[in-house]
Amino acid sequence: MAEVERVAPILPAEDVERSLAFYASLGFQTRIYRRSHQYGFATWGDVEIHVGGVPSGLTRTPVTIYLFVADADLLAQRWRATGAQVHAPEDTEWGQREGVIVDPDGNTIRFGSPISR
Repeated sequence: MAEVERVAPILPAEDVERSLAFYASLGFQTRIYRRSHQYGFATWGDVEIHVGGVPSGLTRTPVTIYLFVADADLLAQRWRATGAQVHAPEDTEWGQREGVIVDPDGNTIRFGSPISR
């Protein structure tokens, strides 16, 4: 039986080095793909995000990803301390406390943790 082992979303980036610098400032470990400056990786523990240039002829369309975190308020505070513009976490009707940050290319990173009971 074929099983999915993990996923790594690829976020479109106009400038991969700028995008990786943004993710590094948030606390991700980053590296650029050695053979091309049009692709890179941002990791944090088991979380992996790829950033890549968009091939010519295609439209760069921002995407949204979701990060499940232990404490959305603590993460928002940490990211704000870097100077990033973070939309403060709010309680949702589906039981998550969620915040939002947008990267330099307009990709939306939503992050949330379970509402404390």
